[in-house]
Amino acid sequence: MVELSAEQFAQRAFDLNLIDERQLHEVWGQIGTNQLSVQEFQQLLLRREFLTNYQTERLLRGERAGFFYGDYKVLYLIGSGTFARVYRACHKDTGEIVALKVLRRRYADDPEQADRFYREGKLGASLQHPNIVPIMEVVSHRDVHFLVMEFIEGRNLREFIKIRKKFDVAQATRLTADIAAGLNYAFLRGVCHRDLKMSNVLVSSKGQGMLLDFGLAAGEDDVTDSPNPRTIDYAGLERATGVRKDDQRSDIYFLGCIYYHMLTGTPPVYETKDRIQRLSRSRFTEVVPILKADPELPRPVANVVTKAMQLDVDERYQTPGQMLQDLKQVMQRLDEPYEEAPEGEESSAPAPAAAPEPPRRTLMFVESNVQLQDVIRTRLKNNGYRVLVTADPQRALSRFADGNAAADCVIFSTGELGQSALEAFNKFAESEHTAKIPAVLLLGEHHKGWKKHAKLGSRRVSLAMPIKLRQFREVLAKLVPPVEKEQAAD
Repeated sequence: MVELSAEQFAQRAFDLNLIDERQLHEVWGQIGTNQLSVQEFQQLLLRREFLTNYQTERLLRGERAGFFYGDYKVLYLIGSGTFARVYRACHKDTGEIVALKVLRRRYADDPEQADRFYREGKLGASLQHPNIVPIMEVVSHRDVHFLVMEFIEGRNLREFIKIRKKFDVAQATRLTADIAAGLNYAFLRGVCHRDLKMSNVLVSSKGQGMLLDFGLAAGEDDVTDSPNPRTIDYAGLERATGVRKDDQRSDIYFLGCIYYHMLTGTPPVYETKDRIQRLSRSRFTEVVPILKADPELPRPVANVVTKAMQLDVDERYQTPGQMLQDLKQVMQRLDEPYEEAPEGEESSAPAPAAAPEPPRRTLMFVESNVQLQDVIRTRLKNNGYRVLVTADPQRALSRFADGNAAADCVIFSTGELGQSALEAFNKFAESEHTAKIPAVLLLGEHHKGWKKHAKLGSRRVSLAMPIKLRQFREVLAKLVPPVEKEQAAD
């Protein structure tokens, strides 16, 4: 492959409408010469946030499609599943950030699958509830099919469970109640989920459970006897329990499975990709009782799981609303009362009354690695700081818009975020609203060479991983000493 010159790369990006003439003039005007490598030019575009890594990599490979879907410009690939890919994107005119779910090519060429995707998208768009990720637009044009969804900062439950292994009882119960609330809203409108699993539950940055990917409405008559690969577990359960297809109580069983998994760290129904095994009755009859899996669980919690997962469907909760009521009672017993959010608002359960905390410095940690988030949050809280966490560098910057100081210091970590964290750190240094706010650039082990590209100063420092907590603490103490220490010195 012949390497592009900087001018050829710029022309390619311009031809594909990824950058405009004004941006090109700005970049060429800044460097004052065209005698630089394509790599140097690419890094400059990344720092100016005119392009993303995802876009530059595709441009260098000579790809010309997949940069736009309708009015939306793709920024990053968020996730990839069997049937679709999910991207972070922005509206080409307004800049609004959204998530795009795009049907894979091999299914887009199948009229039946494309029609199913479109109908499920329309169905999901009709559901407006705080515990359901909103679908704002459904597009189906020729062989391109995609959904425009609200971008929710967070991770799905499967990703969380891989890192945390299991949840504490209160958190698991609260998330299960969130899911039940969303399911009940849909149930009252004649809609079942039909694909309830850990990866289809998103946990927002505020800790709220939100449902993704609703399946078919109950009672639709076009579901064939050959189970849809997305609902094969449902087919196995319904065969094992002798109920009709699309029984609404199947969602309740699989919600019980999610609750069980969060509480014990182990899935109650063994996981397999083998179609025959997934349809096997033994998967459902050989579930280890939850109190045998974890004898220390509170009895009321175990009772909810057991009732939700009854194989005798008449002994199971008959509606998600019934299960939600019991979950609320469990939360009351745990002294963690649960309140459903009104439609259009995010849930915010009242916190237990507590003595007012002493004033503390606020740090914002920008990193998408959940395990590292937890470690940094815990260590810094123990050292007298209040810690905010976000996985999105752009969201972090927006928190300081119009002079609003969301934190006393921001820590940008390149660990998983890579170049976007460096770009945000530099932009933080350049903005008139944030130039005087201390910031730390935490460079991943493979990013140490990026220090030369960072805009450092007396209030902006760079640290390289791995780093000892003591060294990290000393740097922070100089930039933003804990309030208690300042007061002691007065």
